[in-house]
Amino acid sequence: MTRTAVVTGGGTGIGKAVAAELVKQGADVVITGRRTDLLTATAAEIGARAVAFDAADPAQVQAALATLPSRVDVLVNNAGGNQARRRPAPEGLADVRDLWLANFESNVLSAVLVTTALEPRLADDARVVTIGSIAARRGSGSYGAAKAAIEAWTADLAFALGGRGITVNVVSPGVTEETEFFGGTLSEERRKKLVGNPANGRTGTPADVASAVTFLTSPEAGHITGQVIGVNGGAGLGR
Repeated sequence: MTRTAVVTGGGTGIGKAVAAELVKQGADVVITGRRTDLLTATAAEIGARAVAFDAADPAQVQAALATLPSRVDVLVNNAGGNQARRRPAPEGLADVRDLWLANFESNVLSAVLVTTALEPRLADDARVVTIGSIAARRGSGSYGAAKAAIEAWTADLAFALGGRGITVNVVSPGVTEETEFFGGTLSEERRKKLVGNPANGRTGTPADVASAVTFLTSPEAGHITGQVIGVNGGAGLGR
């Protein structure tokens, strides 16, 4: 039976790389995102199907269920990003509140809402992977706090779904280029500093992250659940 996969935030970067790899492995892949034109173009390029909606909006998630697969073998929650890179620095408490809520909605609620909506459709032995960040354990303010919340939620969900053979894990990248994450704000000086942190002396790529995700979504990864897998070249040591 052909496996069916849903990848949120699948139009660019890590999400696109994950979706493309799942397509290569023979899965029937649906990519989601907010930008319809970009999503449609990516879907045509990699051989997936596009369903456009905002994963952090409950009404849009609910409405999208009519066009999402009735059976889901693989769910990759990739939608998110650091909202601090998309807005001016906070100037008062109201701005601070707005930024923290924006990062929580973008990174946590997007994953929680889509997963909850699709939970009844998850097949036995399905795989759920959410993209976290090294920032969850190294800081980065509201963004790091949101990614830390993803780790706690994943631990809980792994036990809630484990009886059906469903695994739930986090893949936690370090600095990853060839994505929209930095939004043009990564200076060469900052880049050189970040590249100096990993043991292998380089930043990551979407393909690096996709390789880890596709292993965790494979049938062979059935005894790995509730885990946070770092893909950071040793910048965050797993010990």
